Amino acid sequence: MTLRTRILVLISALVVLAGVATASVLHASARADRRNQTQPGGPKITAGTVALTGDQSRMVFRNMAWGPHRDELTTVPASDPSGPRTASKVKCLRFYAASGTGVCLQAVHGAVQDTYRAVILDAHLHETARYDVPGIPSRARVSPSGRYAAWTAFVGGDSYAGTNFSTRAAIVDTRTGKLTPSLEAYRVMKDGRMYDAADVNFWGVTFAGDDRTFYATLATKGKTYLIRGDLRTRTVTTVHTNVECPSLSPDGTRIAFKKRVKGLPKDAPWHLYVLDLHTMRETPLAEPRSVDDQAVWRDDHTIVYALPGDYGADLYTVPSDGTGKPRRISTAAVSPAYLR
Repeated sequence: MTLRTRILVLISALVVLAGVATASVLHASARADRRNQTQPGGPKITAGTVALTGDQSRMVFRNMAWGPHRDELTTVPASDPSGPRTASKVKCLRFYAASGTGVCLQAVHGAVQDTYRAVILDAHLHETARYDVPGIPSRARVSPSGRYAAWTAFVGGDSYAGTNFSTRAAIVDTRTGKLTPSLEAYRVMKDGRMYDAADVNFWGVTFAGDDRTFYATLATKGKTYLIRGDLRTRTVTTVHTNVECPSLSPDGTRIAFKKRVKGLPKDAPWHLYVLDLHTMRETPLAEPRSVDDQAVWRDDHTIVYALPGDYGADLYTVPSDGTGKPRRISTAAVSPAYLR
């Protein structure tokens, strides 16, 4: 092969390689463009203003649909949860709001690993404070008055289904900024006696309307308990067994929760129940599937919760008295809050 022929072969090879590289770039760009558009058949989403006060008949939640508004807080009319969404540009992994105060649990993506934080938001979604979160965010709540916010994170493991996990539940006074990084700092009263054990875990805080009382899950020795907490005395007291991720009804009389039921798969062991706090009577709800969520009360008669869906999660509703049947109300959505 002559020198001239070798040069021509080399030039041809370079041209082919350049073409392949260009095609790869264009293909990747096209895929990115498609990813940044809402999938066909998905919810209609437009950027706009999202507030936590004003119109008291709206729902705010984390949008899960692929596109430029993925993970952003979005709002819809509470009467039309599957309708067009308005997106805020504020991204959260978990979210909740009440009385013009929101708590947004976020991931901070790093070169080596992600870290997490809790951001307190005002009525216009402006940050007023932020706190480090020691692990993967799991649950978030705000008290009815907006004064207190709480969150739970996994500091070991990443699922409630097994037993090899540990959690950290924190509460902050949004007025003073005083943070309790872990409910493990509280005194535990179990069966009428002081209780101290190294394996105690807390998660799933829910607040009463008196800015003093809260409920949560306590786990120890392989069992879970509903506990009632007192923010002033910094004490928690066991109330009922086999309760996880409690959610207090708006009238303060009942707890919606997930309960481990014998015979269900180990990775999906829960059924939704409602507990009457006066009689301690449990009512199983008409959702046959296992629900791993801290349910939300839409009103005194309706429970809202998330189940896995095509985009990651969908929202469903079911009556709180055990009647009726579950109904999907919104696709590609999680962490709802009803503005009251």
